[in-house]
Amino acid sequence: MDRIVYDRMAAHDSTHWWYRARRDILSDYLTRYGALPKDARILEIGCGTGHNLPMLASFGEVDAIEIDPAARAIASERLGRPVGDAPLPDLPGVARGSYDLVAVLDVVEHIEDDVAALKGMASLLKPGGKILIAVPAHQWLWSAHDVVNHHHRRYSKASLVKAIAAAGLAPRKLTYFNSLLFPLAAAARIAGRLTGRDDSDDSPPAKPLNALFEKIFRLERHAVGRVPLTPGVSIVTLAEPN
Repeated sequence: MDRIVYDRMAAHDSTHWWYRARRDILSDYLTRYGALPKDARILEIGCGTGHNLPMLASFGEVDAIEIDPAARAIASERLGRPVGDAPLPDLPGVARGSYDLVAVLDVVEHIEDDVAALKGMASLLKPGGKILIAVPAHQWLWSAHDVVNHHHRRYSKASLVKAIAAAGLAPRKLTYFNSLLFPLAAAARIAGRLTGRDDSDDSPPAKPLNALFEKIFRLERHAVGRVPLTPGVSIVTLAEPN
């Protein structure tokens, strides 16, 4: 990702509506469907500045990997111990068969060979282990945001299922989320193209609007995985070895 993306993440990951509500949604989703043991070993790959680590730590003992040095330093401080730098898909030095959960939250779209990356993640799982995957949805929503984040693709449900299956995995509870705000996001992307003002700035809006968006997005926490959601900005699933 461009340096500015990590800088914005570090500045806003504790206040931006998207980060805050998304953590709560993923926490509820894992509580309902993760079926993790009490002493679960968890690895987040591509942890960025580490803003998801406290949430994941509520489910077990967490390790993390981040290849960007500056983001890794922030994440290490948050984790309280060094964060690794092993790259996908080979993940050199990471013990195989050691984790109950591998979390890749808006990571897979950054990797050119997503199937090889998923195979590498699968090799880290204990028997019964799972991969928590969240990715951006809908290729037609491609924008400057995807460019500065160095995305290779956005996913449809079908394309994500295809990649997961090619890696020898099966998706569970695959669903859209960030659906309530999807019409607004789609309108903003279309307007940006029509006006030539496609902006990659994802800084939080004014405080009242930030609070409103957070409240609306967080409403989905009780629905994700339970009921079919309309198309959303993102897709989430738990992938398990066949």
